[in-house]
Amino acid sequence: MSRISRTAGAVVAVVALAGGLAACGGGDSLEKDKDGGSTAAGDGGKKASLVIGSAGFTESKVLAELYVQLLDDAGYGTSVKTVENRELYEPALEKGEIDVVPEYAATLAEFLNAKANGPKAPEQKPVASSDVTATYKALEKLADPRGLKALKPGEAVDQNAFAVTKEYAEKNKLKTLSDLGKSKLKVRIAAGDECTVRPFCAPGLKKTYGIEVTGVDPKGVGTPQAKQAVKDGADQLVLTTTTDATLKSFGLVLLEDDKKLQNADNVLPVVNAKDAGSQEIADALGKLTEVLTTDDLVELNRKIDADRAKPADAAREYLESKGLIKK
Repeated sequence: MSRISRTAGAVVAVVALAGGLAACGGGDSLEKDKDGGSTAAGDGGKKASLVIGSAGFTESKVLAELYVQLLDDAGYGTSVKTVENRELYEPALEKGEIDVVPEYAATLAEFLNAKANGPKAPEQKPVASSDVTATYKALEKLADPRGLKALKPGEAVDQNAFAVTKEYAEKNKLKTLSDLGKSKLKVRIAAGDECTVRPFCAPGLKKTYGIEVTGVDPKGVGTPQAKQAVKDGADQLVLTTTTDATLKSFGLVLLEDDKKLQNADNVLPVVNAKDAGSQEIADALGKLTEVLTTDDLVELNRKIDADRAKPADAAREYLESKGLIKK
């Protein structure tokens, strides 16, 4: 699962949960190896071993490594469990098979909204918005009955974003999506085919910004093919994310979502409240939340995807540079 597909289709039907979890049996068991089963110090003062969940895309992997190294530094034993999608790792988090996972406030809030109130709830009665404070409060309310604790979000946000070529932006004096709407330019969007109906894509661009979308080129969301189509001039706008680390290599720049069309998908840790809900764990992870920015995530993603750095190495270098762990 790519990070982009998670954003583009914010809520996936939850009916696949039971069958999907069954498919995780055998060699890919989510069963964790606990020392004492509690975050409190056990016999001899030894702290619990915590399982950090990671989805299958670059950003989730490096966030998981950041969490691992902060918790290691705080004296916890850690291991990483990669589970490809939220439909699998969220129930595992509820059960305590995973203790901590990096998440995105708005997307998780709507995922839990669908689980609690039915698959149509995110469309008919959404709880997420561009307001991070309100979105976080809604997430807390939905997470608590499931034994989950959403820790505070920070500045870093990974949400849908739209990019044009640097040349196109300079020629038409575009810095924001409002600028694009006022320009009356007609644009074709390179995106997933669902962009034609998603409220945060073509319909939202028209409603919020007055942007005239002439069509959607179904090359995928943020794929190399989609970005190349904009670079070549076949399309004018590409749907990607705010932490896309490859935009510069395609000569693309983001247009600011100045009217806040997109939901607040700020990065935050979510933990199993029983096994990892201590203040000590919250404090350890909070050190990262306080300093991590969207630009930091872009650079971490770039190091892994372009420079081929290992997520663990990129995470360590970042934490050391911020003074969060010792060199």
